[in-house]
Amino acid sequence: MKFNKKTKLIQLIHVGKTQLGLDEELYREVLESTTGKTSSKLLTVQQLEAVLDRMRQLGFQIESKDKTGVKNLADDAQSKLIRHLWLQLHNAGQVRNSDEKALAKFVENKVGVSALQFLSTKNADTIITHLRQWCKRAGIERLDPA
Repeated sequence: MKFNKKTKLIQLIHVGKTQLGLDEELYREVLESTTGKTSSKLLTVQQLEAVLDRMRQLGFQIESKDKTGVKNLADDAQSKLIRHLWLQLHNAGQVRNSDEKALAKFVENKVGVSALQFLSTKNADTIITHLRQWCKRAGIERLDPA
């Protein structure tokens, strides 16, 4: 069975509903306050994405896993640079915990996004700038991956 983007977003929204413990009334209220509609089937892709963003603000965390059960990590250039800078700060003793969850919490505290794969280019730039400034303050010379 082939799923389109809209179907996948509706599935994610229903996972979010369960994870957040929303009853039917509260779920419909979230839909209506975000989009003006009370059924996910009536929503456009953009509206579905807006509902997902609202659910993330409420604490919904998407944990994507590949078929081996290993979490997928964002592997775009900005995410790799963010991870690299984070690890440099850890190696210099500036960051206590080098794991992905600690980095995700740092990112969430700075820009309100729960994981690297959900960062917009603008938010990723904000994080990179902040980490580079932190590296500079800590006296870490090499800022780019070798």
